[in-house]
Amino acid sequence: MKEDMSVMTVFNGTQRSVYDYTGDEKKYILWAVGAGTVFGTSPTNWAVVKYGAKWPFLIAGLVSSFSTTLIPFAAKNNFLFLLFLRFLQGIAYSTDFAAIGVITVRWAPLSEMAFFIALLTCFTGVASMITNSATGLICESSFGWQYAFYIHSFVGLILFALWSGIYVDDPQDTKRISEKELSRIHKNKSAAHLDKNGSVPCFKIFTSPVILVVWLNAFFEMTAVIFFATYMPIYLHHVLKFPVTETGFYVGIILGMNIPLRLVAAAFSDRIKFISEKMKIIIFNTLSVGVSGLALACIGFIPEDENMLSFICIVIVMMFIALNCGGFYKCAALHARQHAHVVIAAIQFTKCLALFSAPFLVAFYVSNESNRIEWIPVFLSLGLSMFAANLISVFVFTDKPAEWTEKKEYAEVPVDESKC
Repeated sequence: MKEDMSVMTVFNGTQRSVYDYTGDEKKYILWAVGAGTVFGTSPTNWAVVKYGAKWPFLIAGLVSSFSTTLIPFAAKNNFLFLLFLRFLQGIAYSTDFAAIGVITVRWAPLSEMAFFIALLTCFTGVASMITNSATGLICESSFGWQYAFYIHSFVGLILFALWSGIYVDDPQDTKRISEKELSRIHKNKSAAHLDKNGSVPCFKIFTSPVILVVWLNAFFEMTAVIFFATYMPIYLHHVLKFPVTETGFYVGIILGMNIPLRLVAAAFSDRIKFISEKMKIIIFNTLSVGVSGLALACIGFIPEDENMLSFICIVIVMMFIALNCGGFYKCAALHARQHAHVVIAAIQFTKCLALFSAPFLVAFYVSNESNRIEWIPVFLSLGLSMFAANLISVFVFTDKPAEWTEKKEYAEVPVDESKC
């Protein structure tokens, strides 16, 4: 955008493109999304739990699409309006994980939790792969960078139109689900789990050691994901000296290639029976958060002339992160059961905190984006934090449902699967 000299402004006595943002302005643009997500997490979670995912998620999609359309106008005319639009995008973004949580609770069999979570959380990789690759091509084309926003907005409207026409909130409310399929979805779920009107024990959830450690692992890993999604193009281009078009392509590949691995890992997590569920959770989380954290800590020390080695290490980190569906995500789903939507929505909250923490790390340590040495403490501090969070999880994570997932009146009442 900063190479677009069609609109000029004066900064410190010199002319520059109005789109050539300072480091602080870039920080505020990123933080506006985080602020919107923080603001929106509680009300959107309440709306999804009360009304289901269909309509709140549709409204969020429309808000996201229309605000995206207006971003080129705001970027040209008013910085505060640009921040407001980014804030709206953050509010829309806050609906994602609440919707994922409700879909998993209502549609996923207990034996396929990891696969459902893996499939539904692929959206980050898919979106990043498409966005970075397509945007790189659009920016280099005769259309200009503005059309990157217009095209993404148009595609978003089409996708949410499909969502409104296809999605149903509960498998019991559609004729497309057979009795046999419904029985499989409800298998081994308690009556309390299937009670859509049950109250949420918020205090017990937010004081559970298992859930707190789940959120700790999620926070540091989400910070790494946001860091990669936001700053990987900058690091590849300015430090490792990849051309702009290649940078967009490589970032898309890095963020997207973990999708098949994510699904394969989920299948292994659900299907392997000779290892206990608890041990599988610990193994997957150690690879996803612990090992990837150590690899991340090492990236900054690789000399810039070894750019392909750095690229390979970044790929390895993102591939290991893909295994989180069998780690803290699965622990959250199995431990919180029917309240998993609250826990997973709170993971979204940790993700919006990551929208602050990742830019803060970079802004604190990096003043010259082309200086590899300044990036070292960013990689090191984030990688070691991930390793420490995983170390705690080894002693805390479990696959057992929490005592607060069972209501007293349901404690001795099993589900009659013949009536499912």
